Amino acid sequence: MCEHFVARAEEPFRIDALWPFTERLERFGIAGFGWGAAWRRRDGRLDSYRNLLAFRDDDPGREAVGRAETTSLLVHLRRPSKLSTLTLPDTQPFADPRGRFAFSHNGDLQAVRPWRDRYRAEGRIHGRADTEVGERWLEDAWPDSSPTTSSTASPDGSPADRSTPRLLANLHEVFGGHANLAFLAADHYAGNDENPVFTFRLDGIRLAATGIYSLDRSLFRFVAPGATERRLLAQRATASFA
Repeated sequence: MCEHFVARAEEPFRIDALWPFTERLERFGIAGFGWGAAWRRRDGRLDSYRNLLAFRDDDPGREAVGRAETTSLLVHLRRPSKLSTLTLPDTQPFADPRGRFAFSHNGDLQAVRPWRDRYRAEGRIHGRADTEVGERWLEDAWPDSSPTTSSTASPDGSPADRSTPRLLANLHEVFGGHANLAFLAADHYAGNDENPVFTFRLDGIRLAATGIYSLDRSLFRFVAPGATERRLLAQRATASFA
């Protein structure tokens, strides 16, 4: 399974300021089957990058992304549950075609088949990863979508609360499974009890990151020893960095 994090700061920072942390997260999280990033540019537009190479092996991509400055960042380090999905269309994060957000997840989404069939019939599925199905669901559930769209309803059929934390919780309720969900703007939902999510600060940057599949605080020993304001994010809770 994968590792990922979101980062937010009040002032723009160079993305490569977080590359030492990212390299350790990939190493100790046993990722390395591709990586990607999404960030907000100074003009507010969404930019993204994906590659099948491991973060540690992608020198040109890592350097190009690292030169950018942002206040909101999402990075995904891949270790897929199914190695048959090692393709670029399955590499995360997924960027909304309208530039509204980017999304990634680790773990598994279970009840994807009927939704995959629907989105494939609409010509919106390009790979085999369950995360892409979750991305399409979020595209329809985003607040400026039609309130009558069926995917925006809560499991009991009532209208959904469309705040970002509620959208992520609704997604997990609809699909089920072990699911840590990372979202740009910087939000992280904890729904994978096999890989806890922690919030903390590194050099003034707020982060929410998965915990290298260790059911303790080893993230702070091996990956982020200089972190402050360390907190465990409760299951089915969302960390939102406004």
